[in-house]
This record gives sequence, structure tokens and C-alpha cells, in this order.
Amino acid sequence: MARIPHPERHRGERVGWLRAAVLGANDGIVSTASLLIGVAAASASHGDILVTGVAGLVAGAMSMAAGEYVSVHSQVDTENADLSRERAELEADPGAEHRELKAIYVGRGLEPELAQRVAEQLMRHDALGAHARDELGISDGSRARPVQAALASAASFAAGAALPLLVAAVVPERGLMPWVASSSLACLALLGGVAARAGGAGVLAGAWRVGFWGALAMLVTAGAGALFGAVV
Repeated sequence: MARIPHPERHRGERVGWLRAAVLGANDGIVSTASLLIGVAAASASHGDILVTGVAGLVAGAMSMAAGEYVSVHSQVDTENADLSRERAELEADPGAEHRELKAIYVGRGLEPELAQRVAEQLMRHDALGAHARDELGISDGSRARPVQAALASAASFAAGAALPLLVAAVVPERGLMPWVASSSLACLALLGGVAARAGGAGVLAGAWRVGFWGALAMLVTAGAGALFGAVV
């Protein structure tokens, strides 16, 4: 009787996208809420505050996208250079590359004879793929994708920035600062807790950590805005 494969899900598999999503949304909330509060503390009009918030959302999303694209594309360039060098080495001296692959498997615990057979079979099947995966640590699942990373970062930032901006649009001008600050801190705490739970860490610690730095950013920006308003 055939056995049904036992699927396993590990938290490490989602670290990459979880980190990017949390970082983007967290930046969107903190930067936009701080910007709104800082401009409000400078005694700007409700309309000016909203325009500033929209500009901050667009600029921040584009900045996140550009930064992520450049960063990830640099990783792609490095991966391509490593693959090109490995391809040239396979063409120039396949025997040495076979011995190198065998040594990797021996180092991981295989008997030399078994490592020899495994290296031979994998190199016959896909020599470059075997070396990319086991020597360079490059696989299809881990390959860098600049456009995907840029779009994901921009989308997560915009989603986070939309929260304080929406609150600022619906509340009266007099209560804008406390409403934006409290709602943003609540969202940050929720976001930090969810991310911590998904990553296997303590929920309260994650919520406190994100909330603390968000509150500090808003407080400092509010002080700067009030000082600027007083000077002007």
C-alpha cells in the first residue's frame, strides 16, 4: 500500500515574504502617520494635511519600490555572475567539478562511495543545477525576483500608509492628531503581533516592539512640526 506523503510547513519558508510585507506595511503606517501628525502640529489646514499625506504615500511607495528593485537586482547580478563562472568551470574541467560536488556530499555525511554515485547521477541530470544548488546555494525557489519584490514592497507600503490617511480624511481637524496616533498605534501593535505569531515569536513582545518605535517616531515628528510652526 502506497504511503501518502506527509506535508510539512516550516516557518522558515515564509520568513522572506513575511519580512518584506511587515517592513513595507510598518513603514507605510509609521511614516505617513508621523508625517500627518507633524504637519498637523505645525498648524496646517486640514486640506494641506491630506495633500501632504497623499504625497507621502505616493513618494514612499515609489521609494520602497525603487530601493527594493535596485537591491534585489544587485543580488540577481551576483547570482548570474556566479552561475556564469560555474558554467565555465564545468566546461573547462568537469572532473574537478565532480570531485568538488562529491566532497560537498561527503561533508554532509554521505559515505564516499554513495557521494560518488550521487554526484555522478546529479551531474548527468543537470550539472549546473546541482552545483548551483549545492555549492552556491541558488535554487529556483530562492532566486531573486526584482520586479516582484518592487511591486510587493510598494503595495505593502501603500496599504499601510492608507490606514492613517483614511483616518485623517474622515475625522474632524480638531481631533486629527489623537485619532491618527491612536489608530496607527493600534494597527502597528496588531501588525507586530500577527507577524510575531506567524514567525513563531511572542505576540506581546512583537506588538510592543513595533508600537514603541512607531510611537517614538510620531512623538519626535510632532515635536519637529510644533517647533517649525512656532518659528513660522
